Amino acid sequence: MKKNKNYFPQEFLWGGGLAANQCEGAWNIDGKGDSVIDHLTGLTGEYKTIHEMNRGRKFTDKIDEGNFFYPSHEAIDFYHRYEEDLELFAEMGFKALRTSINWTRIFPNGNEPEPNEKGLEFYDRLFNKMLELGIEPVITISHFEMPMYLFKKYGGWRSRELIDFYILSNVKLS
Repeated sequence: MKKNKNYFPQEFLWGGGLAANQCEGAWNIDGKGDSVIDHLTGLTGEYKTIHEMNRGRKFTDKIDEGNFFYPSHEAIDFYHRYEEDLELFAEMGFKALRTSINWTRIFPNGNEPEPNEKGLEFYDRLFNKMLELGIEPVITISHFEMPMYLFKKYGGWRSRELIDFYILSNVKLS
């Protein structure tokens, strides 16, 4: 009897995924603007279920660090630690990493005529490090975020103007 060995093809992209707003931290560093997710509070302490955790979350109009915990502000500090994180990732043999680009790191308010150079430099360093380690970048343009300025001014995705700003920001990036 012949054994059937199933192997993944050599070109299969073993990897993982991150969302910029959930991992980068550095929420107000190097010209990054407020995103909607930067205004979402989290719970401190212990909770038993995901429903219990989400029940206590809310959006705040203004950032109030003294009274609330904002998980995205620090996250895993990938913004400052990406090199060592990617080295560990590569050490595990992963060949692809899906990550998103934080809209407000590139266009702080979402409607700037030119991108934030410090934001572009961060993503250049990040993607170059990935390639140096043999990790293929798989990019998500937006992952559950938008500039707070545009949300307040236009009311979110229901506004055609916001959609136009999103398209324009992607054209400028390419």
